[in-house]
Amino acid sequence: MINFFISQFRSPGPILLDLGFISLRWYGFLIASAVLIGVFIAQKLGKYRNIDPDLISDLILWLVVGAIPMARIYYVLFEWQNYAQHPQDIIAIWKGGIAIHGAIIGGIIAMVIFAKIQRQSFWELADVIAPSLILGQAIGRWGNFFNSEAFGSPTNLPWKLYIPPNSRPLEYINFAYFHPTFLYESLWNFGVFILLIILFFWGVKNNHKLKSGTIFLSYLIAYSLGRVWIEGFRMDSLMLGFLRIAQVVSISSIILGIIGLIWLYILNKYLPDIRNK
Repeated sequence: MINFFISQFRSPGPILLDLGFISLRWYGFLIASAVLIGVFIAQKLGKYRNIDPDLISDLILWLVVGAIPMARIYYVLFEWQNYAQHPQDIIAIWKGGIAIHGAIIGGIIAMVIFAKIQRQSFWELADVIAPSLILGQAIGRWGNFFNSEAFGSPTNLPWKLYIPPNSRPLEYINFAYFHPTFLYESLWNFGVFILLIILFFWGVKNNHKLKSGTIFLSYLIAYSLGRVWIEGFRMDSLMLGFLRIAQVVSISSIILGIIGLIWLYILNKYLPDIRNK
């Protein structure tokens, strides 16, 4: 597996381990790893917000149940013209085809319900989950690499990504190398993770001067800024007419995040919260 990095930047394939009767795919392995790492980080951060680690574990299960199905539903809805011909592939999530914006929507819905049941602050929970979420996105993007999907337009840059012919768009069948947009987003997301961790512990060091919701709103803005420009490289964007859905949602998220921070720090108000109702 080392040789493929030395000779050229290319995927070794989607299968991590093939036992004959069952195969372990990189995509599933990466998602599972991201969840486990996310639980560990969120539990550590939760202690600084006086949130029980066991509560975080329960929340993660809710998030997985809410996020993964919604991520798939979101993707299938915008790619329905393809799945209508092959409905049996709708549940084949192991082949790839999930949308992070769908996962975020599903996760938020699940967290709202969880916070209401547990009588917890939604924004406190969102703040400790946000760093784990963006790190999980950084890890999960490598699933696109192993599946040879979610790449960008043709390029001859030194870090160009080789895409096998069966994974290329028909109009680019004669092009071998493409922008590794998965790598761009993974690196960007990891940078956002570092930013959120620094911001979180700056608040801790300064006697929790950050208001509830600051970390999550910062996540919305920082992640979405990267997604807007990276999405412009991709050729497989989910579309609504001539609009790239991911860019529309990202720009909307940036606006909402900025409005939220203005509400917190310029208008000096607190965000409406479930626990306060």
